[in-house]
Amino acid sequence: MEHIGGARLRATAVSAALVVALLAGCSWGTASQEPTGSSSPTATPSPTAVSATPSSGSPASVVTGEDAHAALATTAALLEAAPVVVVAPAGDVGAVLTAASAAVATGAPVLLVAGGVDLAPELARLGARHSLVVGDVAPGDLPDDVGTIALPAGADADALAAATGHRFGDLVTVPPGGESAAVRALAGPRPAVLVTADAAADDTAADTPTTSPVPDAATPTGASTGADAGPGSLPPTEPVVAEGVLALADGVVPPAAAATLRALGVEVLDVPGGDPRASSATVQGIAAAAPSAVVGFGETFGSPEQLAARTATARTGAELPGGGQLVFPSVAGQPAKRYVALYGTPGSGALGVLGEQDVPATLARAEQHAAPYRGLTGDTVVPAVEIIASIASAGAEADGTYSRKRSVQDLRPLVDAAGAAGQYVVLDLQPGREDFVTQAQAYEELLALPHVGLALDPEWRLAPDQVHLRQIGSVGIDEVNATAAWLAQLTRERDLPQKMFVLHQFSLRMISERERLDTSHDELAPLIHVDGQGTQPAKAGTWTALRNGAPPVHWGWKNFYDEDVPMLDPVQTYQVQPVPDLVTYQ
Repeated sequence: MEHIGGARLRATAVSAALVVALLAGCSWGTASQEPTGSSSPTATPSPTAVSATPSSGSPASVVTGEDAHAALATTAALLEAAPVVVVAPAGDVGAVLTAASAAVATGAPVLLVAGGVDLAPELARLGARHSLVVGDVAPGDLPDDVGTIALPAGADADALAAATGHRFGDLVTVPPGGESAAVRALAGPRPAVLVTADAAADDTAADTPTTSPVPDAATPTGASTGADAGPGSLPPTEPVVAEGVLALADGVVPPAAAATLRALGVEVLDVPGGDPRASSATVQGIAAAAPSAVVGFGETFGSPEQLAARTATARTGAELPGGGQLVFPSVAGQPAKRYVALYGTPGSGALGVLGEQDVPATLARAEQHAAPYRGLTGDTVVPAVEIIASIASAGAEADGTYSRKRSVQDLRPLVDAAGAAGQYVVLDLQPGREDFVTQAQAYEELLALPHVGLALDPEWRLAPDQVHLRQIGSVGIDEVNATAAWLAQLTRERDLPQKMFVLHQFSLRMISERERLDTSHDELAPLIHVDGQGTQPAKAGTWTALRNGAPPVHWGWKNFYDEDVPMLDPVQTYQVQPVPDLVTYQ
């Protein structure tokens, strides 16, 4: 009895042209069953587990390209050994569909013959000794030491059973363009017989479901029928299950690659846009599957390192207010997110409207502020609170920082209640003479919560000889970038959803060399919050000036109850262009 599958998820790149890259050094766990690796006969076949974590510790791979390249890359990523393979010519839709049905029955991978693709090295690596060749494949396309069983494209269930020794189900006619979906729907132990519309029209028996004559009770699920495997059929094989592996698809998975996935029992989850964190559906789909490894199909998945980190986050199932794990998701056909927040600190009405009432009333007020905006946009509007965690002070304080730090215990009731109410939280830092990184680290316990982001307020960042209200503070970009790097590392190490990273600004000189802002952290959603107050023409001028030459960020707008002349209502606020992603009230 042959073992089709290999011992573990492959950690090998086929070639640069195939764009198959695997992550090194990151893992979420291993398969529940150790690989057997044996090829000796057994009386009762049982599934062979393909470990989801390769020897390199790599939990993610990315496959791009089409047809023959994708098929080869998929096999290289998933299998270490496959004594039996199914081969068809690239471009022959009928042959590929027949190959897919045969592959799912036998548990063998599908490879395609095409110009520029040399199958010999891969067949040698897999240790392939037998092949089911479907359609017009020239003898020289396969090595001489690989035995072949020929099968025509569009073969019916009887022909497939005779060639494979396995049972098949109904004949299914596949419309043009539906090949990938049809292959993804295949399932054992009696997979459907897929044929093109032309092949179905030529089949005189197409009006009657075509099934294998092998009785249901003849053999264990998915195994060889034995008695029906004649001299012109493949040798008996054991089925293979790739335990712990999940395929992610942004768009169409090439049919041959999809056939290999289904042959190994790998489910496919659609991930529009290529970021598994983007929607509640993909986050919960991955959390439910709890994969030990993933294979992404499509360029939008980025590098294997990026896919592995994003999948590890999605695997936690923790979602942000408004759904998903991205602060500002951008997926075609799905709503984006915007935020409306109260600003201030608990227990002090002098610093903003957030502190004018107790915690339950604050959350109710935040929701009341957000509600009118929902009728102005198709995006999801999330209520939020921006809490001043460290408060600029007139005196030096005991530590000389000119910053009074609220304790984590003081802030925790509002932070926890906001999360329970589905509201986002931003912690605002006014650090005085202390640096932003040090102050952010003091609130690590709160920033480790999924729904909590961070804001830097450079107006209150003093030089060693400055005092609040005598000078307007400022910060160098290196300190900002260092804070972002620390926050991104915290988010990444704890597999947290993406965090909002807010920079308050009403003057260009408040952030020196702003053009060097590091916006590359996948874990952060950077936003510049325009804090200008006064007349609306003046505020509009500040908005325009700060946007000029800015790095690629999201944008926030602040409405002041007492200082704006007049304060904009929600309709007027959303007439600001571009429409603010974050609106705060102070």
